[in-house]
Amino acid sequence: MASLSPLAATTAAGSTAAAATSRASLASNFETFLGLLTTQLKNQSPLDPLDTNQFTQQLVQFAGVEQQLKTNEGLTSLIAAAKGSTAASALGLVGATITADGKTTRLTGGKAEWTLQAPRAVTGAVVTIKDANGAAVYSERRNFAAGAQAYSWSGRTSAGSIAADGEYSVNVTALDPAGQPVSIASEWKGRVDGVDVSGAEALLIMGKITVPLSKVKTIQRS
Repeated sequence: MASLSPLAATTAAGSTAAAATSRASLASNFETFLGLLTTQLKNQSPLDPLDTNQFTQQLVQFAGVEQQLKTNEGLTSLIAAAKGSTAASALGLVGATITADGKTTRLTGGKAEWTLQAPRAVTGAVVTIKDANGAAVYSERRNFAAGAQAYSWSGRTSAGSIAADGEYSVNVTALDPAGQPVSIASEWKGRVDGVDVSGAEALLIMGKITVPLSKVKTIQRS
């Protein structure tokens, strides 16, 4: 059997620790119940012994607590294994180039790329690029055909200067020939630098951008 990676092992260890706390709480309740039942049997009146039906019900409750402990342990093991497997899979994406839905990508070495999806052809659409602070640094008018198409920005601003590397977002305002607004969806691509598994779902890290593992659409390796 293959061993877990250090990252997956850490994730599993965290789940196991949480499970241990829960199990300790259940075990405490289990011991309390057992003590109460034993005390009741010791102190029952010989002239008025514990009703058989009540005793049977209490034994059923006793068995239920024990079963709950075992079930909880089994579920905890399954959850820890699943999280460990997901963490290991996410770690394997470090260094890969992924695409996901979103407007923000990284400008690196004078190049930022998006894939824009137009439901129908549009003319004179306004493309605006904004920096991490939300300030517009570049805009242009252009036509889009129906379907998916690549859009690349060189990093040159409307003022003619070269923008610093970092995170930038794209926004497209478009109208069809009838003058009706057209919503153009965007996808971005980036190289995975790291993985955050502290939450319920693994997050892939690309600079200051994070994307849930479930939102990844394509994976490429150069």
